[in-house]
This record gives sequence, C-alpha cells and structure tokens, in this order.
Amino acid sequence: MKNLGLSLSIAIFMASCTNGENAQTNAGASTEAQALADISPVDRKPFETTAIASFDEPWAMTFLPDGRMLVSEKAGTLQLVDAKGQKNEISGVPEVAYGGQGGFGDIVLAPDFATSNMVYLSWVEAGEDDSRGAVVGRARLDLSGAKPALKNLRTVWTQKPKVTGKGHYSHRIAFSPDGEYLFIGSGDRQKFDPAQDMAANLGKIVRLYPDGSIPKDNPFVDQDGALPEIWSLGHRNILGLAFDGKGRLWNQEMGPKDGDELNLVQRAANYGYPVVSEGDHYDGREIPNHDSHPEFEAPKVAWVPTIAPSGLIFYSGDLFPAWRGSAFIGGLASQALIRVSFEEDSAKEAERFLMDARIREVEQGPDGAIYVLEDGKGGRLLKLTPAK
Repeated sequence: MKNLGLSLSIAIFMASCTNGENAQTNAGASTEAQALADISPVDRKPFETTAIASFDEPWAMTFLPDGRMLVSEKAGTLQLVDAKGQKNEISGVPEVAYGGQGGFGDIVLAPDFATSNMVYLSWVEAGEDDSRGAVVGRARLDLSGAKPALKNLRTVWTQKPKVTGKGHYSHRIAFSPDGEYLFIGSGDRQKFDPAQDMAANLGKIVRLYPDGSIPKDNPFVDQDGALPEIWSLGHRNILGLAFDGKGRLWNQEMGPKDGDELNLVQRAANYGYPVVSEGDHYDGREIPNHDSHPEFEAPKVAWVPTIAPSGLIFYSGDLFPAWRGSAFIGGLASQALIRVSFEEDSAKEAERFLMDARIREVEQGPDGAIYVLEDGKGGRLLKLTPAK
C-alpha cells in the first residue's frame, strides 16, 4: 500500500461520503480519521457562483488590464471576453495539432504588456512521422480595430524531442515575479524515461529569458550532454505552474494511477519520476515511494486517491481575506476546487469545494474574485464571489 503520509485526500474522500460531517476521533482512531477532523466539510461553499460564458473545450485564461479576458479553446481558437460574457474571436492564432490532450494551451501576458502588448501562448504542433510536441511563442495583441488579432507571432521554445502519442504536453507558462525569467512546464509525453534524460526537455521545467535565450546561471549550462534550459527534472504531467507571494515557484502535476503532486520547485532538483511516485502504474505495477529514494525531492502534498489537478493560483485578493496566501487547484476527475494552505515550506489540503464539473483552469480576477473554467464542450466560465 502506498504511503499516505503526504496526503489528506483519503480523509477528504471519506468526508464526502458522510455529507461533510467530521469523523469522530478517539485514542484508537486511524490516522485518516484524525486528519479528517482537521478538514472543513467539503459541501460547504462560502461563495456564490455566477456563470459568465461558455466555451468549446476551454483550456486557459488570463486577464487584460481593462478587465477583459483572453480564453483559449483547445481546438485552436482564442476568445476575447468581456465582463458580460460577450465573445470576440481573435485572429492570427497558430495552427494547432488538435487531438487527445493536444491543441491550444496556455495564454499569459508579458510582464511589460502595458507597453509592449505582447502575449505568450502555448500550443501543440505536428512533426514528422506522426510525432508532435509543445511550442511556446509570443505575439503582439492588437485590439485597436474592430477585429482583434495576434501579430508577428514568433516561437521562443520547442519541446524536444517530438514524439508519437497525444498526451502529457503540459505546456504551462509562468513568469518570475520580477518579469526577468520565463518558466515552462514540459510533460513527459507518456514516455516515462525522458523525464530523467538530460538530453531531452520532456518531464522538465525549463527557465529562459522572455526572448527564448538561455540564462547563463541556469544549473546545467556547463554540464556535458544536458540541455542548458533545464531548471528541474523528474516531472510527469505539469498542469499548474505559479509563484507564491514569497517569490517561490510551485507546480502541480498528475501522478500515474493516483499520486498527484504539489511541488516546491527548486533549482536543479530532481522530483524522481518515473523512478519514484506516490502512485502506481495503471497496469497495477508498483512504483517505489519517494521515501525509498531520499536523493529525490518529495512533493509537499500528494493525493491518493487522485484529484486529477489542473490549474494553479496563489490567492492574494481582498474579496476572500481569510484565503490570502492559499493555493487553489482545479480538479478534473475530482470535479472540485481544492484549497491548499501553507506553513513555511509545508503544505496541506485545507478545503475541497465540490463543483459538479471537471475544473480545467483557475485564475484570480483584478476584482479579487476567483474565476474557474469548466472542462470540455460547453465548459462554463464561472465567477466565485463571497456568499451574502
């Protein structure tokens, strides 16, 4: 049986089966029951939900300074959305290799967007012999006319190597708080071993300058046979990448069968996949836990059973003051919004809010509201505000 010491998820699952009532503990209570006593009921929703718009397989969103949103749709469209949910499709989006988990991915503003109007986007492109790979590019967003457009699109990073299959692209994007560095999550593409191969950027988090060039102080710049863009390795499928209020980078990623992870991303650290995991292979073969290989960095939280995480933010707004500093993660299979609390370098799941839909993306709006995107065809953009 896998080590559950890193996870409170079984406790949460038990709570959902008891209508959110805390389990009673006594001297002989199990570890899971004791953990359950410290968790808020999962059926309590201290927010009101307002539907803003619906989309065709939305994947990511970001806010413009004027409050409007950019929302990517997986098949290859980018929508400009106002507060009332009115949509205007943006032209100039690259052709994407759509299918499986592939297509149009992340969309973020450049740190100097106010003066440059540059946006960064990720997508999947086709290669030779039925291969595919993720790409990150940047373009100028032109909103001056009646028809918004991306112009002068240029690629700044490519997943290497392109491989067959249609899964685990990851391609999440985050800028360091000072705007100097661009971080990209690159999934293992369901190929396992490349996550430990320094000659490939699969299963890695990479660090670049915004123009795609390589910082000379990256940890593996001078290592023979290593790609100089690599910042950390041993990752699986990175679907959330964000900085906290202390300037620390975190990622969440899907484990194999269970074992989803929230990691504090550190320079040159190896997170162990596929050598270790808190989950196991889908065919039932066991994977050793992190504690069996102390040379690898262990996750700060691991979920057994799975939550299937997607989207990650650190909340800093005023609408929910008690949640400042918490992380929020969207749950796909768990159909939930998960709040994670922190104390120094430790973390734990604090609350889970059932959303009755797969949650693909989470963002904080300029008004301090929390916005989530439902997954799939007809996925809605929801605005969460304090309950009255």
